[in-house]
Amino acid sequence: MRATDTAIRTVNGLTARWASAVREGTVFSAAGIWPLLALLADGATEEVREELAEALGLPSDRAGAEGRELLALLAGIDGLESALGLWTARTVELREEWATALPVEAHGVLTGDPQRDKRALDAWAARRTGGAIERIPADLRPDTSLVLTTALVLRTEWEVPFKGDLMPWRGHDRAGLTRTHAGLDAVAVARTPCGAVTVATVRGTNGIDVLLLLGDEELAPQEVIDAGVGVVSGTLPAVPGERLPYGQAGPGLRLERVSTLRPEPPSLTLRTVEFTLTAGHDLLAQAELFGLATAADGSPGHFPGISAAPLALASGRQSATATFSAEGFRAAAVTLMEAVWLGWEDRPEPQYETTRAHAVFDRPFGFLAVDRATDLVLAAGWVTDPKLFPEDEDAYVLDTSGGADE
Repeated sequence: MRATDTAIRTVNGLTARWASAVREGTVFSAAGIWPLLALLADGATEEVREELAEALGLPSDRAGAEGRELLALLAGIDGLESALGLWTARTVELREEWATALPVEAHGVLTGDPQRDKRALDAWAARRTGGAIERIPADLRPDTSLVLTTALVLRTEWEVPFKGDLMPWRGHDRAGLTRTHAGLDAVAVARTPCGAVTVATVRGTNGIDVLLLLGDEELAPQEVIDAGVGVVSGTLPAVPGERLPYGQAGPGLRLERVSTLRPEPPSLTLRTVEFTLTAGHDLLAQAELFGLATAADGSPGHFPGISAAPLALASGRQSATATFSAEGFRAAAVTLMEAVWLGWEDRPEPQYETTRAHAVFDRPFGFLAVDRATDLVLAAGWVTDPKLFPEDEDAYVLDTSGGADE
């Protein structure tokens, strides 16, 4: 198994375990923290190394190499911008064998003035994320001696655009999105011992896909996201759309056989919601999950492989944001024309049949942002509070079409 294959498998595994803490709407990126844990393990004492190795999912003696392999992989993903940042106080002398494996341009110097250093790191975060995250998720202290951080930002546009719609969501109107396209390959159903999960794949133009995950209502967020990771990783089989039965085929998913006046391929209509999520995570509040329990016990000297300085882990945090929108959607002219067409009185009798699938995500669901080429999960989250439907309803073109886009 190649180094990057191992890193991908273990990052996806950490994503699934991190989901165990999900209780409400949130977004998080295991791909953002995994390289940092690996680099810390590369310079830690034996006890800390073993805890970090368990969280990473690989032997501790491979952590440094795997972490650097993953950073290189992230740098080559189309649509993803990534950066590593390292800042040290002038009194901290890094071990040469540890520091030389990091990019030279990543290393900066801390002045010892917390406010001045915070401004510099905030500017770095804003610059590296295109303004999506304007501040580092920590307040620096006068004794802050080392800061190690990553920044990830990914962008994609949909291969098939959405149209604005109104979506009822738990008794309220929300900003919905609708699209119909030919083929059933964008939907599948996975079955776990706890229940079923419908997986709808929204393909991006640059190789990044977003998987929407709707589980049976009794499933917890962790179980739904974990199922999605299993489908991505190939450990949980999913029945593709073309092999699903007619009727209620999965949560929020229905297939029907319909008559048509002309030959039409099978089609999938996907209805979901716009959402924007922001979240901050205190990693030390879940220190065992990330292998940081001993590293954060308040005693110095846990990282002699990084520096001879008596370093102690003071904090670990992540800020994350995600937006799912209808950017690039087109006007619904085909819908209006089809409505007129359906009004003919002397229309001919249908002579053909086709399959139409309808997937509706109108209650809390999970999502995964995935690099299509490697199956690496870049971000994950749980949606509970989508965007409100705009008061100016003219801003939305309601889609009542049941057929495929031309």
